[in-house]
Amino acid sequence: MPFVQTLIAARPVVAAFAAMGVVWGTFAADLPDLKAQLGVDEARLGLLLLFTPLAAVLSMLMAPMLGHALGRVAVPVAAMAMALSFALPGQVATAALFPIAMMACGAATGLTDVLMNARTAQIENDRDLHLMNLTHAAYSFGYAGGALLTGALRAQGWGPGAVLGSMAALAFLLALFTLERDGRIRGLTRREAGPGGAGLGLVPLIGGGIVLIAFLTENASESWSALHIEKTLGGSPGEGAMGPAVLALTMGFARLAGQGIVARVSAQRLLIGGALVAGCGLLVAGFAVTPAMAHAGFVVTGIGAALISPTAFSLVGRLGPPEQRARAVARATFFGYFGYFFGPPALGFVAGAFGLRAAFVFTALMLMAILILAPMMGRAAKRA
Repeated sequence: MPFVQTLIAARPVVAAFAAMGVVWGTFAADLPDLKAQLGVDEARLGLLLLFTPLAAVLSMLMAPMLGHALGRVAVPVAAMAMALSFALPGQVATAALFPIAMMACGAATGLTDVLMNARTAQIENDRDLHLMNLTHAAYSFGYAGGALLTGALRAQGWGPGAVLGSMAALAFLLALFTLERDGRIRGLTRREAGPGGAGLGLVPLIGGGIVLIAFLTENASESWSALHIEKTLGGSPGEGAMGPAVLALTMGFARLAGQGIVARVSAQRLLIGGALVAGCGLLVAGFAVTPAMAHAGFVVTGIGAALISPTAFSLVGRLGPPEQRARAVARATFFGYFGYFFGPPALGFVAGAFGLRAAFVFTALMLMAILILAPMMGRAAKRA
C-alpha cells in the first residue's frame, strides 16, 4: 500500500502517538527549569518522578477494562486526558505538590499507551499492514517538535507554567484527530478473547522485557540529555534542548526507514543490531566532552534504538492468536512501560550517586540484555 494510504489508515493512532511525543518532549526539554523551580537536586528529582510510574502502573492494569467500557472513544478520551494532565506540573512551585501533578500525567499516559498500541496492532492485522514503526516514528517526531519548541520558548524567557500549558494545548489538538467512526478495540478483556484467551504464554513477557529495556534507553536518555548537556558539559539551554530533539528526530527518520527494512531483515537481527549500535551511542554521549560530541552520541543511539520497541510490539501482535492479540500487546505494553516510567527515576538515582556520565553507561549495559532476550523470544514463539 502506498505510504499516503497507509498514513490515512493509521491516522487515529499516529495522532495519539504524536500527542504523547509532544507532551513528553516538552517535559524533557523543560526539566532543567522545572528542577530549578522546585529547588531540588538530581537525586531528589528522581525521587519525585518515581510517583509517575506508580500511577501509570495502576492505570495500565485497569486499561483493558476501561478501554472496553469506553468502546469506540477509548483512545480519544485517553489521549485528551493525557494532554490536559501535562499542564499541571508547570503550575506547581513546591516539591510536595509536584508528585501529585506527575501522578496525573503518569496515569493518563499509561492508559493511552496501552490502548493506542492495542489499537495499532488491531489495525495492522485487520488491514494486513505494518504500522508500528510508523506510529512510533510519529511519537519521535512529536517528541522532537515538543523539545525544539520548548527550547525556543525557554530562550524567550517563558517559565514552566506557560511552556507546559501551551504545549498541552497543542497535544490536545492532536488528540482530536484520534476520533474515528469505530475505534473499538476487540479482545481487550478475557471474556472477549473467548475460551482460548486465558493463557498468553511467554511471548508477551519476553517481548515486554525487550520493550522495557528499549523504553528505559529512550526515555532516560531523552529525559536526562538536556541536564547532561547543560550541567555536565556547560551547554546553553538551546544546546540542552537539542539533546532530546536530536535523539527523537533521528529515531523518527530511522523508524520511517524501518517501514521497508522490516520486510528484508529478520526481527532477531534487528533487535540485536539495534541494541549494539544504541549501546555504542550512549557510551559516546556519556563520555562526551562537548555538547556537539554528546549530540553525535545521541544520533547513534537513536539509529540503534529506533526499531527495537516497534519490532518487539509487532512480534507480540503477530505471533499470538487473533482473539488474543489485544491482550497480548496490552500485557507487553504493561511490562515494557516499567522501563518508560521507571527509567528516568532510576537514572536519577544513579546520576545522584555517581554522576550523569555513569547513568548513560549504566543504560548502555542494560541494552546488552537484548542479546539474550531476542533469541529467547524466537524460541518461545516456536513452542507456542
